[in-house]
Amino acid sequence: MLERFRRWRRGRILQSAGIELALWTDLMDALPVFSGLDRAERERLREHASLFLHQKDVMPLNGLELDQPMRAGLAALACLPVLNLGLQVYRGWRTVLVYPAGFIARHSYTDEHGLAHEEASPLAGEAWEGGPVVLSWDDVERSLELDGYNVVIHEFCHKLDMSNGDANGMPPLPAGMSPRDWAAAFTEAYEALCAAVEAGQETVLDPYAAEAPGEFFAVACESFFERPVALREAMPAVYRQLSRYFRQDPCARLPGDGG
Repeated sequence: MLERFRRWRRGRILQSAGIELALWTDLMDALPVFSGLDRAERERLREHASLFLHQKDVMPLNGLELDQPMRAGLAALACLPVLNLGLQVYRGWRTVLVYPAGFIARHSYTDEHGLAHEEASPLAGEAWEGGPVVLSWDDVERSLELDGYNVVIHEFCHKLDMSNGDANGMPPLPAGMSPRDWAAAFTEAYEALCAAVEAGQETVLDPYAAEAPGEFFAVACESFFERPVALREAMPAVYRQLSRYFRQDPCARLPGDGG
């Protein structure tokens, strides 16, 4: 009975607040990251994005105005990682804050000597454990090319990573996935990347991925959705783990690839 009510309520929300089909079609056709999705995937993503905008408070700040296409595009990017996981994995928080451009984040911490410090740093995006996702709209717009940079995917994958605590590169894995295999694949690739960055070598992933295992996971996710062939060739074990985790194979969507 409860499940029937949930389906009924979902249907009512989509009927009354669903993203318009014409707007959605234009969005899917305009942004390269969605070009490989088939008709069923696009429709499922439209449902996720519509429910996302119903469930989350997307709040523009400092004079920014977000029209319906902008909100739909942001929601579509946020929901691409959970296309086959379901929107419930984003539960436990409600707010997305959007600045017009990069913002200054201030954080307080206490060092090993018990001294309190405050840091201020410019950011394009930030995800808080149990709290909001914060984005710069300028950087959202920079995320529309297939160059491996996508601040929306990056921050929302941090949210997935934080589902079981700190962003440490080990999100809750679905049944059937081995934490040992995940750790082995990611640890080996992370250590190799750190060594390459230290040596000044060119890397497939942005060098920022060497900052911490949690950043490596989020940056790898950006490449998984934006430059999947490059990631698969450079880090095949990481690609396989991400494909199993997201239940998606972006390489298989590419013309002539076949997975």
